[in-house]
Amino acid sequence: MRLARFAALVFACSTAVTAAPPVDPDMLAKISDQGFNHGEVIETAAYLADQIGGRMTNSPAMRKAESWTQDRFRSWGLANVHKEGFEFGRGWWIEAASVQMVAPRPIMLRSIPVAWTPPTAGALTAPIIVAPLRRERDFALWHGKLAGKIVLVTLPTDPKDATTPSFRRASDEDLRKLNDYRQPSFDPGAADRTLKRRKFAEQLDQFLKAEGAVAWARMSYRENSLVTGEGSLYKVGHTPALPGVELAAEDYRRLARLAKIGPVTLRIDSNVHYDDSDTKAYNIIAEIPGSDPKAGYVMAGAHLDSWVAGDGAADNGAGSSMIMEAARILARSGVKPKRTIRFVLWAGEEEGLLGSAAYIAQHFVTRPPETDPDKLAFLTPSSIETWPVTPLPGFKDLAAYFNIDNGSGKLRGLYAEGNFGVVPIFKEWLAPFASMGANTVVAEPTGGTDHVLMQRIGLPGFQFIQDDLDYSSTVHHSNVDTFDHLRAADMRQGSVILATLLLDAANAEKPLPRLQLPTLPRPTNPFQYDDPDQN
Repeated sequence: MRLARFAALVFACSTAVTAAPPVDPDMLAKISDQGFNHGEVIETAAYLADQIGGRMTNSPAMRKAESWTQDRFRSWGLANVHKEGFEFGRGWWIEAASVQMVAPRPIMLRSIPVAWTPPTAGALTAPIIVAPLRRERDFALWHGKLAGKIVLVTLPTDPKDATTPSFRRASDEDLRKLNDYRQPSFDPGAADRTLKRRKFAEQLDQFLKAEGAVAWARMSYRENSLVTGEGSLYKVGHTPALPGVELAAEDYRRLARLAKIGPVTLRIDSNVHYDDSDTKAYNIIAEIPGSDPKAGYVMAGAHLDSWVAGDGAADNGAGSSMIMEAARILARSGVKPKRTIRFVLWAGEEEGLLGSAAYIAQHFVTRPPETDPDKLAFLTPSSIETWPVTPLPGFKDLAAYFNIDNGSGKLRGLYAEGNFGVVPIFKEWLAPFASMGANTVVAEPTGGTDHVLMQRIGLPGFQFIQDDLDYSSTVHHSNVDTFDHLRAADMRQGSVILATLLLDAANAEKPLPRLQLPTLPRPTNPFQYDDPDQN
């Protein structure tokens, strides 16, 4: 997922909204006892991280996670446990990989294959050339110079000093300082600029292949030996031709310095595999049935997929475990909600919110089909908006959606996403958790995860504010996204709060207030010119 940021504290809305009474004290005591004294959230997180590990969409590990999570939901007595599929593309996984500098001296380099790039045919040894390639017009500068080379395609940059703490909890003062409402913005040219960026990965691969290069390497965008291996060419028919690796920033700079002085030779051994057994990805769904089938449902979700540099523990095994734990808590507490409570573990979030986009297309709204083949090939549903938006019969059924996807940090409150009508409701529902630091409601939207597309069509979808811990500075998408970076006490707190708010929403007299069904907006800046150098 893209990194979320803390947003502005909400101002009181001008129209009074009567909040539903919070969960009764006896049930709140049951929920708290289940979560704090009999909780299983950390065992769930440990299984996802340690036993299954990184869960690339459509990889064998993700298939194992799909099966295991369904089994856990069934073991807790949830109903209608099933998976819903959507077209994705190729599975891909790493068996083993290494990169070594063999000249001018032998040294192992910190590295990872770039996702969906092909394997080497055994160990591949070749000289390097530093050829920064950022735009299509850069290709002419390197024509005829790359044959037989491992091409280092990133411009080396200077080290970035760490000037802030790497592990951080938000203070009340941090929240109070952020008090600006951000107005919605619509840029008609954004999709075209995104298309240009997304197409470049394939254009670069094709250029390098045509020039006779044998592999390529890029520099990690993180410091301190962190690597991610993020890739984008997962669709059938768009598989890269050349092996690609990401090198730790410090190792990449060393290679670039040495290449200024004399020849440098690398050995790359990338033993990776494609899995084409099923091109569909699957969202996992389970329910606690409601007593009133006409009242609709409330829903909580987190993405089950991850990158594979680490074990997907914080991003987003933590959120998935809290969703599952809230389901277990409510089932074991014997709740009898008015509305059905639905739990969803999304697939394909890391490739562009694909699972939640598929759910929206299946259950909530339709849009006119995109006809541009390039946009269909390279853009995700989060980047494509066609008009008009037409509600499906199920559009009215969703009463509330809560998302968790910012690591394992303590929940501090909710982003109201510019929906001013929910502010007093959330403040009342969060009131019992003030002693846990979870009573903040902020107005601005937060992006980059699975509630976003629901908000765009006016549905009441919300993301929790969380303590960042070392999520943004160190863990996010990196090779240290492992169990050691999870905080069990915070996850127990989050599971109890989520379970309680779901029951609040399920038993509320009315669904949460919605935003308007969107129509084509006017450009926020009608006088904007596009920068041809902007990628």
